[in-house]
Formats: sequence, structure tokens, C-alpha cells
Amino acid sequence: MKEVVEVNFVCLGNICRSPLAHGVFQNLVTRAGLDNKILVSSAGTSSWHTGDPPDNRMRLTAQNKGIQLKNRARQFQSKDFDRFDLVLAMDRSNLSELRELAPKSISEDQLMLFRTFDPKSNGDLDVPDPYYGGERGFETVFQIVERTCPPLLKYIKSHFLNAL
Repeated sequence: MKEVVEVNFVCLGNICRSPLAHGVFQNLVTRAGLDNKILVSSAGTSSWHTGDPPDNRMRLTAQNKGIQLKNRARQFQSKDFDRFDLVLAMDRSNLSELRELAPKSISEDQLMLFRTFDPKSNGDLDVPDPYYGGERGFETVFQIVERTCPPLLKYIKSHFLNAL
């Protein structure tokens, strides 16, 4: 078991899905009093938006639900696998990109699809990218993230933190 667990959410540009998961999960971790046990961050597989804040539409969607998105986009690097205990890809395309960067020795429980923990995934493990869609897409992504984070926290507590 670990003293501190580091979790990273990864999407393509780190301006929509992964910052939302970062913000929602951080809020959940804070409410659970686990800020000193679980460190949360996010990244993108591409460098297109490095340094940019989250997409305004995603920030507004999150803000309307009481979640603040404060991160700046960064690109995930292969060396990040040395740091993070759990890397969660937002879709299969990102998972494939991450597997290309991952060391051969990576364990199955270190790199996973985020929606593995979604109780309503019905086999669809991709979080849809809302970037080119309308407001409804951002709301859909928020609903997916909001319902997936609590089971994820439960998993982390039982698999990494000895069920606190």
C-alpha cells in the first residue's frame, strides 16, 4: 500500500475531458479529506494546447455545477509513468497513444480507461470528445465524469490506500 497515490487523467488536448475529470475528482478527494493522500493532475497526448486553460465551454459547464477548472494544458511524457500510480485515458485512442509511450514493464492496473469505473458504460468505454459539438456534449461528458469518479475513488482507496 502507498502513502500517497498520484492519479493522472489523459485526453487528446487536455482542455476538455481530462481537465473536467481532474476538477471533479479533485473536488471529491477534497470532500473526502484525502488531499494529502491522493494527488490529482491531467495531461493530453498532443501538444496542441500546451499552456492553455481548459476550453471555455467546459469551464462554464463545470462552474455551473460548482467545479472550478484551474489547470493549464500539458502534454503527457513517457517519464510520467515513473511518477503516476494510475493513468486514466479518456478514450481508446488516447489509451493507444499512451501504450506507445509506456515502458514494456507497465502493469495493467497502472494504465486504464477512465470509463472502466463507469457503472453505466454498457461496454462503451470512451468518453466522447465534446470539442466540435454543442453545449449538450459538454453536459453529457460532465454526467459521465460525475458518475464515474466515486467508483474510481473507491477503487483507489481499496487498491492503493488500504481502504482508508
